[in-house]
Amino acid sequence: MQARVKWVEGLTFLGESSSGHQILMDGNSGDKAPSPMEMVLMAAGGCSAIDVVSILQKGRQNVTNCEVKLTSERREDAPRLFTHINLHFMVTGNDLKEAAVARAVDLSAEKYCSVALMLEKAVHITHSYEVIAA
Repeated sequence: MQARVKWVEGLTFLGESSSGHQILMDGNSGDKAPSPMEMVLMAAGGCSAIDVVSILQKGRQNVTNCEVKLTSERREDAPRLFTHINLHFMVTGNDLKEAAVARAVDLSAEKYCSVALMLEKAVHITHSYEVIAA
């Protein structure tokens, strides 16, 4: 995997993935685009949500929506590293089995989400979920 980051102006940068997708990043507290740390947080949520939906679909669960609310704590002093991240999954569907959602969240956390598993080496990560009837 490769990527490129190019300075645009001020503290705004354009990232381009090897697959050709582009995204803006902003070092001014997210003035024009997400900050790099916000992107790390969103990457963990996106990676985990992909896993959870995929696992539930493969288990023939009727998922109609999945949202992950991420909350985090960071050090006060530089470097402002994450010290804790919680991923709260809100999974909506028809006749979803709570045990299936719990299993999908656990599998993502323990086996599949490479972003969260990598971050877990340095950050305390917790997961929670709720099942919402469609």
